[in-house]
Amino acid sequence: MTFRIADTFSDALARLATHEQKAVKTAAFDLQMNPATPGLSMHRVDRARDKGFWTARVNSDIRLVLHKQGGDTLLAWVGHHDDAYAWAETRRIDTHPRTGAAQIVEIRETVQEVVIQRYVEEAIRLPRLFGGEADEVLLSWGVPEDWLDVVRDATEDTVLDIASHLPAEAAEAILQAATGTRPAPVAVPVGTDPFAHPDAGRRFRVMENVDELRAALDAPWERWAVYLHPAQREFVERDFNGPARVIGSAGTGKTVVALHRAVRLAQDPNAHVLLTTFNARLAEALAGKLPLLASEQVCARIHVCALGDVIRDLHEQASGHSELVSEDKLTELLTKAIEETNAPLSVEFLRDEWSLIVDAWNVRDWDSYRDLPRLGRKVRLPAARREAAWAVFETLRRALTAQNLKTEAQLAHDLAESGGFTFSHAVVDEAQDISVPELLLLGRILGRADNGLFFAGDIGQRIFRAPFPWVATGVEIRGRSRSLKVNYRTSHQIRRYSDELLPETLVEPDGTEDNRLGVTSIFEGAAPEIRAFTSREDELDAVQAWITELFSQGFTQHRASMISCHGRSPQRQGKPERPSRIAYIADAMVCRKKENGLPFLAPSPARPCCHAESVEIQRIAVLRPDKEECTLRRE
Repeated sequence: MTFRIADTFSDALARLATHEQKAVKTAAFDLQMNPATPGLSMHRVDRARDKGFWTARVNSDIRLVLHKQGGDTLLAWVGHHDDAYAWAETRRIDTHPRTGAAQIVEIRETVQEVVIQRYVEEAIRLPRLFGGEADEVLLSWGVPEDWLDVVRDATEDTVLDIASHLPAEAAEAILQAATGTRPAPVAVPVGTDPFAHPDAGRRFRVMENVDELRAALDAPWERWAVYLHPAQREFVERDFNGPARVIGSAGTGKTVVALHRAVRLAQDPNAHVLLTTFNARLAEALAGKLPLLASEQVCARIHVCALGDVIRDLHEQASGHSELVSEDKLTELLTKAIEETNAPLSVEFLRDEWSLIVDAWNVRDWDSYRDLPRLGRKVRLPAARREAAWAVFETLRRALTAQNLKTEAQLAHDLAESGGFTFSHAVVDEAQDISVPELLLLGRILGRADNGLFFAGDIGQRIFRAPFPWVATGVEIRGRSRSLKVNYRTSHQIRRYSDELLPETLVEPDGTEDNRLGVTSIFEGAAPEIRAFTSREDELDAVQAWITELFSQGFTQHRASMISCHGRSPQRQGKPERPSRIAYIADAMVCRKKENGLPFLAPSPARPCCHAESVEIQRIAVLRPDKEECTLRRE
């Protein structure tokens, strides 16, 4: 007997209260151990079109929806009694006649007539998107036979509604076609098991034992974390004769592609693959997903670590320990250098000039600095002032050497010169935040190697780094850059709202573009609720009420969070830094708990925006900065 779990079951389970989820999991374990367990009180769903649907009793109200066929059992859905029967009565499980994939199909006749009527009305008023597509084409996209006419009548106003009723691969195909990208169906050999088809792989997972079932029920997000959609496979399997990059907005699967790319490269017994990103927390998340994709032997050939940490470790192996200069110490030495040279320039300006130009690009002599295009610097620097600045930098560099101090950029430059970077391939996730010295290092060592460098990122999510032309570092990705357009993780409503915060086309300094037109989501959800407050106290009152309501629904700190648009107010004009808004929110909420005995998510769910990257959160409150903080950010 084969025991499977469907994505529809995981989705429905996540919508239940915590105590209900626990009961469902117990029933699911019992079912896997003994499908004939008497306490489950299984009954066939008499009014279902698909006679394979059964229900099993969890408690007086909750029912499992099962599909049984030929000794195999599928956990298909779960919910309250009436909802469970209604779901089973309006679904069937089919093998698609063209693609051969097993599908959960919503029965065409059961869709509300008012919806279908609206499709017809809209079809009369607006052009049909797929009016000229033959049946064979639509079938090749995975559209069920009884949905062909409805899909063919789709317009710009109705295509998203129609897609929400279709199997995932069909929904994605028509949304891609509607946004100008011709779908490329996945060809599989005739006679392939319908449940082994790549399109079915996103919906159904085989559970070999109770441990696998427990993991699937406890961490339903994991199926999104590592599932590689067939449309993404090209970016994983293709060989590139130089650096390559995949870009796309949040939720389009860039990290999944990076993970699978690293695993694919590590299949070579001689490979030594670096899978990296810009901070340790994200690197830990990547490391946690690798065992879901590869054997222990393959994982051993992949080193997962934040890029800055890798550079420090390799530099120490190659050259011994080096003391890193602190931010305060660097400012102190720079101030002394200005005093010694009587330079008519401010500490703030020279600090940026040093970090963004001289140190970042490893400028070692006056001639190079004099002639260097000051990439990304908006303030012009006449020749006389540039000469004065260089005198400061020479003095600063001598002071660093005398005290045996190095910057992180210097570690990267030293490592590039020593050849101590020992990896055969590097896969970089969240590459929009890679620094100039890091990219110079990677470009020098692996920039000319086949499949040597692979980047995944979204320039619209850049947080920490100023933009710069990659080609200047020796990393040429033009002609080897691809965009992902289908969003698997973010609802249409949230994606559409967030997309309005960015221009339609983002242009990098080297001329490469990320065109955000044509990006579409495969599912709908609730629209974001926007609320305005006249004071911080009113804001915190609303947040406290929100948290209290989540607690009543059984939410935990892992499923809900508060995000502040920035966590620290910048320093200006020598004034001390204002307290972090995140710290303010956290402290204020903890005080409210202590004073009023109110429930609170502990530890504090407040976090800065930059720490929300790649975190799966089911309920989120985004707190905007106040007017003064916005003014500080603009300055």
